[in-house]
Order: sequence, then C-alpha cells, then structure tokens
Amino acid sequence: MSLMGNLNRALSATTGLQVRRATPAAPPQPNRAGAQPGKRPTPVYRCPAPGDLATDRLLRRPVFIMSPVRSGSTLLRMLLNAHSRLHSPHELHIRRLEVDFGSRLSQRAMSALDLERGDLEHLLWDRVMHRELVRSGKDVLVEKTPSNAFVHRRIRDCWPDARFVFLLRHPVSIARSWHEGDPEKRTFDEAAADALRYMKAVESARRATTGGHPNGHPGGHPDGHPGGHAVHHTLRYEDLTADAEKEMRDLCAFLGVGFEPSMLDYGHRDDTQVVKGLGDWRDKIRTGQVQSGRALPAEDEIPELLRPMCTAWGYGS
Repeated sequence: MSLMGNLNRALSATTGLQVRRATPAAPPQPNRAGAQPGKRPTPVYRCPAPGDLATDRLLRRPVFIMSPVRSGSTLLRMLLNAHSRLHSPHELHIRRLEVDFGSRLSQRAMSALDLERGDLEHLLWDRVMHRELVRSGKDVLVEKTPSNAFVHRRIRDCWPDARFVFLLRHPVSIARSWHEGDPEKRTFDEAAADALRYMKAVESARRATTGGHPNGHPGGHPDGHPGGHAVHHTLRYEDLTADAEKEMRDLCAFLGVGFEPSMLDYGHRDDTQVVKGLGDWRDKIRTGQVQSGRALPAEDEIPELLRPMCTAWGYGS
C-alpha cells in the first residue's frame, strides 16, 4: 500500500479524516472587453440610417430634457405635460433597461438578423416609450430623467431624430438643493461634488449636440439640423420661475406646438403625476403652479469646485 494509503488508514482509525490531493485552482479570467469588475460594458449596437428609422423605431422625434439633479426638470415636465399634445411622464430610467442572450443559439439567431445586444436594448427602450405615448393619446413624448445625460451619445445614436432641451440652473443652487433634499445623507461639499458629475455630463451633451457652440447654434445650418429641424433648445431655471409664460412660449415654438395658457396651471389637470423617487415630489411642486426660485448666491458664496461650471454656464463674473 502506498504512503498515502497508509496515512489515510491511520487517520481514519483515529480521527475519521482522510487526505485528498488538492485540485489546481483555475487561472483568473480577464474581463471581457476590458470591463471593470461589477460594471457591464457598453454593448455593441449600430446606428439606424435615416432610411431605416421607419423600420427600426416606432417613436419619432422624441424630446429629452437634459438637466442636472435639482434643476427644475420636474417642474418643466409638469408644465409640458399639461399641454394637449405633449406627454411628459415621470422619470423612465430607460438606460437601466437591459437585455441578454439566454443561450449562444439565441445570440446567433439575433446576429443573423443584424441585431446585437445593444440593438435589442434600443428596441426595448423605443417600445416602452412609444407605448407610453400611445397610452397618453398625445403626439410628442418628452423624457426628463437626469441620468440620461451620462448616455447622451447613445440616446442620439438610438434616435437620430431626437430633440434636446437643456435646462440649466446656478450650480450653487443645485448643490444647495441637493444637500437640503437629504442633509443626513450628504454634506454640502459632498452634494456639490455629486451634483457636479451631472453638470459635467449635461455640459458634455450640450457641446456635443450644439456642435461645440454651447451658447449658440452649430455650424452648417442655423437651427442645427441639416433637414431644417431645430434639435436643441436651452433655457434656465431662473428664467422659467421668473417668467414662465415667456419661456414656455419659446419652448413650444421650438417643439412645433402652439402655446396653451392652461399649461401654467399644471396642477389643475392632474394631481397624480408626482411619484416619489421618480422626480421631485415635495410640497413646492405639488402647488400646481410655478413658484419663485431662490435668490442667486453671491460671488463669495461660490466654492472653488463649482466656479468653472458657473463660468461655463454664464453665472457670475
């Protein structure tokens, strides 16, 4: 009998245990596509050509409000949703809707249809939003989830005919509101740093959409679209709260719909639109009418962290 056999016989008699040869550990596998642990890589997808839109997309010319957190996007979408032709639901968070292949065979089948995982996700996004628009009985869908700014390029690739509304607010006011929303969760400095991520994403989207001219129109066409349709519009929260009618008239003109005075009394239409966690739900938004905004911070109240963004957005000297 081998040495291992003699050893195991003695161990079994005295302890009930035996020795077994260890199985070699499998070598670590590299992350696919350079993905970080726990983070799913951006899937492969194609951009539909203009001639393919009728086949690939149900939703036509959707509108996306690009704004940081605590910038008045819920107020803006409530005003727009009070229009007879515009439907702006609560935040949809479509970018978090994902699909996957249940087997390699299903992946091969979809690839044969020229549909990769990203393409399937885009079909899902489009179907969810189109369903919501059809259920509303209106003509134009407006989506306002703030985190959409982080995937603005993918949204533009998904809907090449999309339009964008950029809603800006003084960066310090954003940080204060974000802090006041949950002061036990984040200090003002933490709120400023967190909100700045959204501001930078919105600014990146604004520059990409306006062709590098965030305060004007991109080159090539006065309204930024070779087909003659404007694709971007910028307004400020401070202007919206100071003169809502003027700002809404301008925005309606951009969207190609007539201004309706009843939009300004958005709460008289429906008081069930506010959903906690899917946009602002506090008392101010529940009044049903536009309320005055807070006073702008003084120059010496602007922290260094937010000064570059204040300058980029035209706030302060």
